[in-house]
Amino acid sequence: MRVGHAQRIGDGALTGTTVVLPGSDGAVAGVDVRGGGPGTRETDALDPRTLVDRVHAVVLSGGSAYGLAAATGVMDALGEAGIGFPVGPRSGEAGASGATGAWVVPIVPAAVVFDLGRGGEFRARPDAGLGAAALAAAVGGPSPQGVVGAGTGALVGGLKGGVGTASETTLGGDTVTALCVVNAAGSAVDPRTGALWSAAHLTADDAVPPALPDDRSSLLARLAAAAAPPTLNTTIGVVWTDATLTVAQCTKLAAVAHDGLARAIRPAHGMTDGDTFFGLATTDRPAPDFPGLQALLTAGADVVVRAVGNAVLAAETVTTAAGTYRSYRDVVAG
Repeated sequence: MRVGHAQRIGDGALTGTTVVLPGSDGAVAGVDVRGGGPGTRETDALDPRTLVDRVHAVVLSGGSAYGLAAATGVMDALGEAGIGFPVGPRSGEAGASGATGAWVVPIVPAAVVFDLGRGGEFRARPDAGLGAAALAAAVGGPSPQGVVGAGTGALVGGLKGGVGTASETTLGGDTVTALCVVNAAGSAVDPRTGALWSAAHLTADDAVPPALPDDRSSLLARLAAAAAPPTLNTTIGVVWTDATLTVAQCTKLAAVAHDGLARAIRPAHGMTDGDTFFGLATTDRPAPDFPGLQALLTAGADVVVRAVGNAVLAAETVTTAAGTYRSYRDVVAG
C-alpha cells in the first residue's frame, strides 16, 4: 500500500489531495458514510451486492464537491497504465502510454472535505491535475502527517487539522493501518481539561502531546479564543489491513472506524460533517478466524483514534489571506 500527497498553498489556495494506492491488482474494499453532508464518488460500487469487489485507488481530497474532480486525474492515469477492471480486449491502437491487452475501467472511489475559501480564494481547489500529482507522488513506508495532501486546509473544532496515520498488529499477526483527514466541526479537545480526547489512546509509536499547565484556566481561555466559528466540515479516511477479507467484512471495518472517530472527536457525524471511511484488504495474508476478525475490527477502531490524535499533533499554524488557523501545540504553548 502506497500513499501520495499533493497540495496547493499560497496565491489564495490552501487545499490538497491524498491518494491511497494498493498494488496493480487493487484491494477488496467497503465503505461506510455517515453525517449530514457527505461528498463522495463511486461509493455505490462498493456495496457487497454489486459487480466489482476491488478498488484500484482511493482518493481523499479538499475542495468539497468540486474536489471530486481529483479522482478523474487518478482514474485517467491508472487507465493509461492498464490498471483497472477489465471491460474487453483492446482493438486497434494502443493507449497513449503504449499499453496493450484489455481495456480497463479503474475503480477509484473518493471522498472530500470542505476547505473552500480557507486560503482566501474560493475557486482555488483541487482538480484532475492535482489528483494525478498525488498519484505520481505515492510511495510506500511512513506517510507524511499534518498539513499535507487533503489535510492542507483542514480544521478541527476551529483549530488546524490535517492528515494523521497510525498502525497496529494484532496478536494473530494481521496489520491494520488508518489514514485520516481530520476536518471536523466537533472538537478534538476536552473543553474541561484542554487535553486531546485521543490522548489516553496514544502509544509509544505516536506523537507525544505537549505538557499541559497545572493551572488550566488560561489554557482553556486560549483554546476558546483560538477556535474559529464552525463551518462545513467532514472527516474522511481509509483503514486497511493485509488480511484477506470479503467486501462485507471490509464494510464492517469501515463501520468500526467511525467508532474510533467518535472517541477522538466530539461531536462526530453532525449535519455539517459528511464523515466517510473506506475499509480495504490487500489479501496478502490468510483470512482470519472469528476471534482474529474480532481483534482486527477492534484494532480498526483503535488506530483511527490514534490517527486523529496524530493529525492534530502534527498540524502547524497556517496564515492565509482568509485568516490564521492556530495549531493545538501553539495554543498550548501560549
